[in-house]
Amino acid sequence: MGSGQQHIGDDRAAGDGRKRPGPTRPSWAGRNYLLLTGATVIAGLGSSGALIATAFAVLATGGSATDVGLVAAARTIPLVLFLLIGGAVADRLPRHRVMVAANALNCASQGLFAVLVLTGEPRLWQMAVLAALGGTGQAFFAPASEGMVLASVSGAQAGRAFAVFRMGMNGANIGGAALGGALVAAVGPGWVLAVDSAAFALAGTLRAFLDVSEVPERAPRGGLLHDLRDGWREVASRPWLWAVVVQFSVVNAVVSAAEAVYGPLVAEQHLGGPGPWGLALAAFGAGTAGGALLMTRLKPRRILLTGTLCVFPLALPSAALAVPLPAAGLTVLMFGTGIAIEVFAVMWMMALHQEIPEEKFSRVSSYDWLGSVAMVPVATALAGPVQDLIGRTTALWGCSALIALLTAAVLCVPDVRRLTRREPATSAEPTAPCLRDHPDDTPSSGSLSPSAGPPGP
Repeated sequence: MGSGQQHIGDDRAAGDGRKRPGPTRPSWAGRNYLLLTGATVIAGLGSSGALIATAFAVLATGGSATDVGLVAAARTIPLVLFLLIGGAVADRLPRHRVMVAANALNCASQGLFAVLVLTGEPRLWQMAVLAALGGTGQAFFAPASEGMVLASVSGAQAGRAFAVFRMGMNGANIGGAALGGALVAAVGPGWVLAVDSAAFALAGTLRAFLDVSEVPERAPRGGLLHDLRDGWREVASRPWLWAVVVQFSVVNAVVSAAEAVYGPLVAEQHLGGPGPWGLALAAFGAGTAGGALLMTRLKPRRILLTGTLCVFPLALPSAALAVPLPAAGLTVLMFGTGIAIEVFAVMWMMALHQEIPEEKFSRVSSYDWLGSVAMVPVATALAGPVQDLIGRTTALWGCSALIALLTAAVLCVPDVRRLTRREPATSAEPTAPCLRDHPDDTPSSGSLSPSAGPPGP
């Protein structure tokens, strides 16, 4: 959008030799982009710690591991149920208003959760209801946020902008988890939940100042069901899009099962306990930050081919747990996997930004999110029974094989191999989408023109 196309003046004024203030930010880091990135970092710091605080709040009331899982499920279920509606709403209304309203809901729910924990012993049903409100807020926030981020960037430096955004997001998640764990131990979960509520309030305030004056007004159209069908057509008409969404609906599920269920068990029996396992997970997080930093420098031409090839390493951690690899080797492998998967994530944002019409960003994002999270609860619930049926080692090898096979299948989609980064004629006006093997090739019959109407993580 226009706010993402600001440029800073030269170092010197022409002719008079007087120094002007030097560039304060890159030309691609416009006002909206900076506000969105800052708000994401603030909210991420609070939310990552709050996830830990919520679990310990349940345990502090005498709850069991099953109770912790129930509260977590209470957050996930409304997230899955309302994502598509959230995407349609975000494309009908100004996205920043949807984001601010969702932040206000999360602020209120986390604030009330904090009050209950600090003033007494909250009941399980109360914590589940408040977690469900948080999940509802996330269902409306996520598609609106992704649509707003995609719309805040333009020009040849879009990939760098997305990489920096994700670097801030990943860094906040890592730092927030570490800080949140320390604060839970030091002052208790209630205060960490209160900090999360304050973080949502501050992030929502920043998002309220987003400049939407240059965002095109939404044209009148049918009702919500029409928008949902239209979003589905956007997804179904693009083979590269739905292929990656289907791929990651399974990939995210089996990775979650391996990390949430099998990983801790392997760590307890073979790696030395939770310490080495926590270090391996932290290494993965550090790898994602490193991958984002790498993508501020690299500009691969075949964006989805490059990204999809970088999904193959995601099969390695499950294989390493099946062996099992010593803790030091697992940590190094997790770091490398984090780098690779972050390359995919940046390339995925590039593909969506380049190929999807701006007015449909949020609807497509909602199908993307739904594919990413819908099967995770099922996989984590089935992980124990599957282990009992075929053994943990076989289950882990199965996770690894599924990731590799699905990724190879996605590479068989011609549009995935052909989708090419296009360089806009100017930084302000993108050219037509490109799905060509060579610059002078004629687009294939499956070219990804935004006007064709339209999933990935």
